[in-house]
Amino acid sequence: MAIDIRPVRVLTDNYAWLLTTDDGIRAVVDPGDAEPIMEVLGGEKLNLILLTHHHSDHTMGAEKLKERYGAKIFGPEKNLDLLPPLDRSLGDGESFLLGKHQVDVLLTPGHAVGHISFVIRDVPALFSGDVLFSAGCGRLLEGSAEELFRSLHRYDDLPDETLVCAGHEYTRSNIKFARSVDPDNLDLKRRSEEVEKLLSERKPTLPVTLGEERRTNPFLRALNVDIFAQLRREKDVF
Repeated sequence: MAIDIRPVRVLTDNYAWLLTTDDGIRAVVDPGDAEPIMEVLGGEKLNLILLTHHHSDHTMGAEKLKERYGAKIFGPEKNLDLLPPLDRSLGDGESFLLGKHQVDVLLTPGHAVGHISFVIRDVPALFSGDVLFSAGCGRLLEGSAEELFRSLHRYDDLPDETLVCAGHEYTRSNIKFARSVDPDNLDLKRRSEEVEKLLSERKPTLPVTLGEERRTNPFLRALNVDIFAQLRREKDVF
């Protein structure tokens, strides 16, 4: 069993993620704009629309895509009044099928109330929305450092080869900050060079493996919540 996972650039720096299973089932994660998704899909079908949280840059395309393709919308069970109408609301520990693949739901607040992440363990892949970015993490818009720290550690049991499919192309700026606080990290230096090459070729820097993030992301490497909170404060004004 396999899934083709494709980032689709939407709005300014968002990524929606288009998933196609080997038996032809398609889903899109966090479609902030419908038009780029429709350009990729053309006349192909779309079965599911998956939302990690209620912020409009992750949801604005959902209703148009549903109208065009008849896809069902799944999203978090909290802040329903801020979300497009859902066909299914999802809570922590629930799961559903994408074709033959089980998709697990993790509650990962801190950036947004009710934020959820999607995990497909047999790929493996993680759709982290605005919780985990390459070399960074989400801002504390609707939660505390403690919440976001705990949310990041919900991913601890995932293997290093897990593909991190995050919601934004923030990698260059995140690495600049990461190198300022971890200047002797050779893995981070190598990742920085890789990212610059990708961007120079107009290629996405995502997905990236979770193992790479564990070696290079200062927010995943923070030993405790106090260090994490200090890093988040420093990044906010960097």
